[in-house]
Amino acid sequence: MQELSRPARIRTEFLAGLTVSLALVPEAVAFAFVAGVEPLVGLYAAFIVGFVTSLTGGRPGMISGATGALAVVMVALVRDHGIEFLFLTVILMGIIQIAVGALKQGRLISMVPYPVMLGFVNGLAIVIFLAQLESFKVEGADGGESWLAGSDLGIMLGLIAVTMAVIYLLPRLTKRFPAALAGIVVVSALVIFGNIDTTTVGDLSSISGGLPTFGVPDVPFTFETFRIIVPFAFILAAIGLIESLLTLSLIDGITETKSQKNRECVAQGAANVITGFFGGMGGCAMIGQSMINISSGARWRMSGVVAALLLLAYILFASSLIERIPIAALVGVMFVVVIGTFSWSSLRIIRKVPLSDALVMVLVSAVTVATDLAIAVVVGVIVSALVFAWNAARSIYVEASADSTDERRVYTLHGQLFFASVTSFRDLFNPVDDPLEVVIDFRHSRVWDHSGIEAIVDLAQRYARAGRELHLLHLSTSCQRMLGKADVIIDSDPDSEPSFKVTTSGLGGSSEGH
Repeated sequence: MQELSRPARIRTEFLAGLTVSLALVPEAVAFAFVAGVEPLVGLYAAFIVGFVTSLTGGRPGMISGATGALAVVMVALVRDHGIEFLFLTVILMGIIQIAVGALKQGRLISMVPYPVMLGFVNGLAIVIFLAQLESFKVEGADGGESWLAGSDLGIMLGLIAVTMAVIYLLPRLTKRFPAALAGIVVVSALVIFGNIDTTTVGDLSSISGGLPTFGVPDVPFTFETFRIIVPFAFILAAIGLIESLLTLSLIDGITETKSQKNRECVAQGAANVITGFFGGMGGCAMIGQSMINISSGARWRMSGVVAALLLLAYILFASSLIERIPIAALVGVMFVVVIGTFSWSSLRIIRKVPLSDALVMVLVSAVTVATDLAIAVVVGVIVSALVFAWNAARSIYVEASADSTDERRVYTLHGQLFFASVTSFRDLFNPVDDPLEVVIDFRHSRVWDHSGIEAIVDLAQRYARAGRELHLLHLSTSCQRMLGKADVIIDSDPDSEPSFKVTTSGLGGSSEGH
């Protein structure tokens, strides 16, 4: 991206922030309804979380606020215990997130495999698309909902098409004005001056209100209270961090820059602690609004701060104007976000990657749509780890070295010794057919866990019962430390090349008789 002059950069950041602020309003209101709280609770969360994370977070340009992934978890807490319990839970959620950042655990996001990332992106794009379908429903006289039809549907689709056309065509004329904002302005003008009857932001709920006020959640500070909120707090903290860190990584790739993951964890936690004390429902990164911001050219912290401050200004001074914006314009913007978010390249490569990776992509997308992001990512990581363990377990083998003799045989082990490979490891050796001294050379292998330790001791016991001795050669320093701590090995000849005799006691003594 061509570097802009300072005045041009400031203008770009402000206009991007303005665009994002308009898109935040219906999202915050809708997610508040999902959670079962008043619209202002969602708007206050969008303002506070967005402002704090934009100012202090680890990813300039990323937008945070009230999200649907958190709202669907909150609904049960609010329904069963009330909104004050929600505020206290959000505070505890923030404390947990601060602790994760302070302990430098934000790097754990690097454990998420690329197929899981693709599945996350595609699943989230589908979720954003499905969320927009709610705008195609209308409340009937009996209180139920029905789909738009006839002229109402035609108007809605027409306005969405105009919005998307403006967003796609304007950049061909000029890139000095955010295309998404232009789409909102053009369609709003058409509706207002053309007196077109269509759903507007004001039809959802009034966004008028005052400044958020400080207050300690009005709940009894008892063991029973914390027993209720602690599970919710941990779930919300995990969902918030996973969604934020994955969004952060996505933007890193788009902008080819590097973010600060632990700083983002601390900033998000601090934002949630503050919003809990000021009557907000908490929040995390919003991939849709973040993509709008980045695609509008924003790269500084300024755009997010501007979006948050403008959102507060709408609540205080301009609610009547914002409430006139047609929902169709915002749906059109989000449809463009969906098209830009979905990884279309994944459809082309799905037949070129290993079948397991393709299945992980599809699985994560499906679970994201069916449940929520946190569960989908955890499922994807677990499945990917199991596939890796299965493949690694099948790659273990030994070969007899050239320096083997009739009295001493040296086996060179290839592959990793861990829980999934111990059965294959055990089947590689036949003590009865081996000479009196057997050496296993670990120069091409490592022992990773307790299962691997037990497998070595079990093998030593088999050799001992057959009247043979087992020695280990070329153990890495970490393997020596782990096996020595478990009292599994002793140095058989300290004056020569490090070689260790395997004992048949210690940690693996319980294996006797296996």
